[in-house]
Amino acid sequence: MSADPFVRVVQLDALREEGREIVAPAGKSVALFYHDEEVYAVDNRCPHMGFPLSEGSVDDGILTCHWHHARFELACGDTFDIWADDVQTYPTDVRDGEVYLDPDPEPDVPPETYWRNRMVDGLSENLPLVMAKSVINLDSLGEGFTTPLETTLEFGISYRSMGWGRGLTTLGAMANLYDWVDHDGKLRAMYVGAREVADETAGEPPRFEKYALDNGDLTKERLKGWFRENCEVRDSTGAERVIRTAAAVLPPDEVVEILVAAATDHLYMNASHTLDFVNKACETLDHVGWDRAPDVLGAVVDGIADGSRAEESSQWRQPIDVASLVFDAHDALPDLAAASEGREWERPDEFVELLLSDDPELVVDTLQGAIQAGATAEQLIDAVADAATRRVAQFATSNEFSDWNTVHHTFSYATAAHELARRTDAVDAYRPAFDGAISVYLDRFLNEPAAPLPDPDGSDREPATIRDDLLAALDQQGQVDEAGRLAAEHFAAGGDSEALIKTLGEGLLREDPQFHTLQNVEGAIRRYDRADTEAGERLALVATARYLSAHSPTRRSSEQTFTIARRLHRGENLHEE
Repeated sequence: MSADPFVRVVQLDALREEGREIVAPAGKSVALFYHDEEVYAVDNRCPHMGFPLSEGSVDDGILTCHWHHARFELACGDTFDIWADDVQTYPTDVRDGEVYLDPDPEPDVPPETYWRNRMVDGLSENLPLVMAKSVINLDSLGEGFTTPLETTLEFGISYRSMGWGRGLTTLGAMANLYDWVDHDGKLRAMYVGAREVADETAGEPPRFEKYALDNGDLTKERLKGWFRENCEVRDSTGAERVIRTAAAVLPPDEVVEILVAAATDHLYMNASHTLDFVNKACETLDHVGWDRAPDVLGAVVDGIADGSRAEESSQWRQPIDVASLVFDAHDALPDLAAASEGREWERPDEFVELLLSDDPELVVDTLQGAIQAGATAEQLIDAVADAATRRVAQFATSNEFSDWNTVHHTFSYATAAHELARRTDAVDAYRPAFDGAISVYLDRFLNEPAAPLPDPDGSDREPATIRDDLLAALDQQGQVDEAGRLAAEHFAAGGDSEALIKTLGEGLLREDPQFHTLQNVEGAIRRYDRADTEAGERLALVATARYLSAHSPTRRSSEQTFTIARRLHRGENLHEE
């Protein structure tokens, strides 16, 4: 026979006379209420922000907290206000004039399920505090990465009619950042990803998914042709049905080939975002499993079919028709790749400098010569990405502030293209090398005059001190060059580069970072990870230190919300302050 879980807490007459009492069975602060000749017991901490519910009011079966006026159904604890969590209630019993309660009742649903549902509530109503609480509680339950990521991804692809956008791209970037930051940064990263998805879907109509084609025997070649044709005529419905079919029947590398081909049939689509969104969708699938590819990749179709096309802009046509140069290079790719078969290429020392030339024909010729010499798409775009990183690292602060976005877009495009080239060896993967290199060329005046690359010979300072100084520099405006210098000095001092990355992550996640800032830091970490020399690693982190500094500090309202959620989780009393 099991032991009675109820414990005595107060005399009924005393509770009836006072109307409410605070008791502490098993060390828990519980508010008792006598209302409508019944006894009710609830956790004394308001689940919204911890105010004592014993100081609230009860009327008509509703308990109201007096701090933010959250209302709770007294018997079961359900909230009427979605921004407040349900309050924990405790079973009561009256025996011989004494009130008893069960201080440890079985939950109605498992805590993991409850906080997953609350994550959905936060996403649905765009409630940052609810999302922050959910991330923190899920982490304490051992589900700090998988559940927030999968829940937010599913919400994002379902509740934005235009499909994949900056919100889901941020979510994918934060999932990539997760392993590079400390525990506190991991929680913030998941919160930032969820918050951005909620913000982008707020007020948007839902997205109604299409269905795959019934024929499961279609070849890659046919599906590829159909997908490109539907995207060409901007038929996103037809294109989605095709890519869903491809994702269901083809291996991932062949699906990526189809996406890359369609996303590069036109130049530098959506000012870099189309290719980046495709890449982030693929990277997100690496985290959650490619069995979700039909739904996830179906969401990127609008960005390909409806995206703006650089060849339609004057910048790519005047005064030099660089768009035609790129299209001609695309047309020559099959023959160039065939002629290079069996050859192996090593990047010449001066190769990146040639890509930074102010002669677009020389840039194209340099790329074509490398292909003929045996350069793979991955090798070629890696060099283009290094050139794009140089544009960020040497951005002249005499330019307009908005021009940071211009060099960032090229960097983002080249980084995404390089990652996609690692997934497929199709000839189509060479295409963005030319788009990206011409975008680097078009950005040339933003390095006039070029900020010098910091390259200290050495430093006798402690790396930890340098990292502290970097955080302090990010806490002030106008420290762009100093932030870059400190990142370089950290290398010169022999500091742990991953510790420097953690510091950059801390500097990023304490801000209210814009989409491009989140992209830039995550992309730079990816470039660091792909670099095969210390010079390449240093270039990536110097570039993003300068970019992050240019966009810091902010108001840090997101930081305040996250801090509140964390303090509530620890049981701190915010109302006393």
